[in-house]
Amino acid sequence: MTDPTAESPAPEPTEHLGLGPPVDLGTALTQMAGLVLSRETVDTALELVTRLAATATAGTLGAAVTIVDEHGKRSRAASNSAVEEADARQYEFDEGPCLTAWRTGQVVRIDDTTTDGRWPRWNEAAGGLGVRSVLSAPLLVGEESIGAMKVYSGRPMNYGPHDEHVMELLAGQAAILLANSQSLQEARRLSRQLTEALASRDDVARATGVLLAQGAASEQEAFATLAAAARKTGRPVQDVARALVAAATARNSRSAGP
Repeated sequence: MTDPTAESPAPEPTEHLGLGPPVDLGTALTQMAGLVLSRETVDTALELVTRLAATATAGTLGAAVTIVDEHGKRSRAASNSAVEEADARQYEFDEGPCLTAWRTGQVVRIDDTTTDGRWPRWNEAAGGLGVRSVLSAPLLVGEESIGAMKVYSGRPMNYGPHDEHVMELLAGQAAILLANSQSLQEARRLSRQLTEALASRDDVARATGVLLAQGAASEQEAFATLAAAARKTGRPVQDVARALVAAATARNSRSAGP
């Protein structure tokens, strides 16, 4: 007889293959909202975004995010090689659901790549990679589209209106996240440039003072001397200024010695 007090065996662990139930959407959105406050790098952000997209839609075999900026079109944090290859074919052909979502700012769905006729070259290539259905949502920051999030499935007719709604919500959060991350990077870049500019200004000011002490008639004449030396040597003005100040400092140290 079975002992009713005995513990039930634990269920066998199953590897997530994209065919299980989707995670709770509220939990996913909460994770993403928290990431805005706790993470700083775009790459780290995109990895979480991709995982959430893959697990929040049932039947998904892979997910990725496409970013379009001054560097061109590129996939980031693609979950597997098939997704990377499918994206690469979009960029090669300059057609496909993800690029269309980015360009139009609208959600794009393919129910079956073997019968969809909108992007024949890409559909044929995607079908060869085992992709049968696709859902792409644009990443919108205000009225600007900065890319798209997409999920791929090996089953036809895998995505429906509910999945479109889920992807719109996730893409909205992802766009805010990416915009914040990019703003942070831009702020840091500007800060570095400002620091370098201030340092260069100080170097030039000190070098101008050295030249005035050596007999230059005015600050304008001293700077013209620095600029001429820079052109002659092919070096930036601040480098010439630093070298001049270093030489003057060395001379002063020697003359002040015993």
